Amino acid sequence: MIRNILNHILCLIVLISFDSPLYPIDFSEKVIENYTFKISRKFSNTFCNSTKFGISEDGALRFSIGETNKEFSNNKLNKFVDYKLLNKNILLNLEKNCQIFDFPEHELENLAFNY
Repeated sequence: MIRNILNHILCLIVLISFDSPLYPIDFSEKVIENYTFKISRKFSNTFCNSTKFGISEDGALRFSIGETNKEFSNNKLNKFVDYKLLNKNILLNLEKNCQIFDFPEHELENLAFNY
């Protein structure tokens, strides 16, 4: 009887101790690069769709920045984002998917995320 109680207590302790998730201390370069590509795709797709619906470029820019900031604002990977690479990827996606070749890069300065 005592043995069964001790076994149950031991099982309970083991289950509780392994229940908490483990997070890596640092993130791999590939994970950060994929995250940067995900942000750039989100921004460029939102901007393209907004301009196709007839929203002015200024309005589409503000909307795209707001939506992208809202979606990615509190991710742990934000402190590792290389904004030069992000801006370059956004410009490439806009050229490739929307045929927008004269997008002003300085407008992307408002695209910043919280850590």
